[in-house]
Amino acid sequence: MTVRTATAEDLVEEVFLFGRVLRNVLVAGSDDGLPPALLGVLHVLVTVGPCRQNELANHLCVSQSSLSRQIADLVDAGFVERRPDPVDGRASLVQLSESGAELLNKNKEDRADRLHDLLAGWSQDEADAALASLRHLKNTFSTPPARKPVAGTNSHLPGGHRP
Repeated sequence: MTVRTATAEDLVEEVFLFGRVLRNVLVAGSDDGLPPALLGVLHVLVTVGPCRQNELANHLCVSQSSLSRQIADLVDAGFVERRPDPVDGRASLVQLSESGAELLNKNKEDRADRLHDLLAGWSQDEADAALASLRHLKNTFSTPPARKPVAGTNSHLPGGHRP
């Protein structure tokens, strides 16, 4: 059975609103001094590891020009380091510095503490069910949908072309 269109529309709205509320809750009371956008760069950088700036921009779904200023601010603050790319000496890699990793760990602990307090009225089963649903939703969104065959093509041939 497929999901009704109205349910999909409601889900889009709830996911959007949930993202905004979660972002506000996690930022509230934060005393790390960094804007949420810069913290977001650090969170992605720790997952991706040392990479070129254009790769990081792709992971963040932002333009290279907007990321350039953020990286400059993070380098100036000592949270990100640049080093030459061993494969191409003309390019550089960005990576989390030791102080950036420390800031990120403290930020994660603070966020977990805030969420723990907010979920005080939840049972462990409710929290586990919410976590499973969010992971399922994330995995569904992360997996590209199968392409539908175009009418008049042989979808069993590579590229769906006719012989």
